[in-house]
Amino acid sequence: MFDNLTDRLSSTLKKIKGQGRLTEDNIKDTLREVRLALLEADVALPVVTDFIEQVRLGALGQAVQTSLTPGQAMTKLVQAELVKVMGAANEGLNLRAVPPVVILLAGLQGAGKTTTVAKLGRWLQQTQKKKVGVVSVDVYRPAAIKQLQTLADDLSLTFFESDISQKPVDIAKAAIDAAKRKFLDVVIVDTAGRLHVDADMMAEIKALHAAINPIETLFVVDSMTGQDAANTAKAFNDALPLTGIILTKTDGDARGGAALSIRHITGKPIKFMGVGEKTDALEPFHPDRLASRILGMGDMLSLIDQIEQKVDKEKAEKLARKMQKGKSFDMEDFRGQLQQMQDMGGVGAMMDKLPGANELPKGLRDKVNDKELARQIAVINSMTLQERHFPDLIKGNRKKRIADGCGQELQSVNRIIQQHKMMQKMMKRFAKGNLSNMMRGMKSNMRGMKM
Repeated sequence: MFDNLTDRLSSTLKKIKGQGRLTEDNIKDTLREVRLALLEADVALPVVTDFIEQVRLGALGQAVQTSLTPGQAMTKLVQAELVKVMGAANEGLNLRAVPPVVILLAGLQGAGKTTTVAKLGRWLQQTQKKKVGVVSVDVYRPAAIKQLQTLADDLSLTFFESDISQKPVDIAKAAIDAAKRKFLDVVIVDTAGRLHVDADMMAEIKALHAAINPIETLFVVDSMTGQDAANTAKAFNDALPLTGIILTKTDGDARGGAALSIRHITGKPIKFMGVGEKTDALEPFHPDRLASRILGMGDMLSLIDQIEQKVDKEKAEKLARKMQKGKSFDMEDFRGQLQQMQDMGGVGAMMDKLPGANELPKGLRDKVNDKELARQIAVINSMTLQERHFPDLIKGNRKKRIADGCGQELQSVNRIIQQHKMMQKMMKRFAKGNLSNMMRGMKSNMRGMKM
């Protein structure tokens, strides 16, 4: 997300770094570039106009500190305005109510509403330790009810059955009553989507909202629709008392216009964003962290949160103990590391959060291919258990057998063996506890390792 905007803003703000001080002329040139970058990102025109004016006033006013260079000062002003446009801080869900807390999800067809219900249920279950129930009142699309049931069963969420012969209000009320008897903490209601905003749909969802009085009413919107997403959200907000927005498909959106327009147009906070297809690909929306990512500064806090949630601590501790005992880092260990990286969304997802990732040559960034992780794991899976534990055995005919077994070229097997040796060297330095040696080793390994 924001790839295009990050590239444009980074190159624009770089130009001003060589200036001795901020003047009206160089501010004017820089803001013209920033304006174009925002418009290309499909940010709504009123948002762009207000954004540029606020940065201009800050640059010409007292906001510029003498201790900062012109480039730093301008970057700071742009970052502060980005945060302001998207919301000062993450606004979490209001769960302080008599259980079950009712959360209603609304949105257009195709925005990913049903999947988002499951993602939100999983997030509440795992991070907030809540007992969650889900129900679909989409009586127009039987497949939606079945889809939610399948997702709920996979995630061990309580699913309340519904039927197309029932009325949405009756379904929701019955689910809430059943949730009370089961002592659930939260009930998430999945509503029907439409291809466009129509009067009948609005009337139905208004009646449903009045009947169940949800604590949270969240609008689910596809971020790839750009500023149209903000306009649709406004139409829903005029009809319903929305409490927040969930942006979906942000992993496929290189522009980011929706994220920068919605808060300004609707006045409602973005609470979550969907960052992938898997049910764990839902992140709380942190405007300050996202502003840093847009300006190429990375988002280490989100990366740390991701590691905390997704890295298997037991396996990590087991590997650390093994290294400390002086045992060798084998192919089985290497496979475990690759699988954990895959679980975290792959190299591409992690790179987005690393400071300075946008400074890498575009050719190198384009070579980052997360399918390569799956291919590497397939190569190791093609080895025997003995070969995984004793990689030095892999020579000649064994290499050919492994390549044939995973349907890949001999070159792929050689590459895995080479990468494993690099990792093995790094792990030895880690085991000795010599941090400077380890950092030097990591740098040389990164130079030698092909992405």
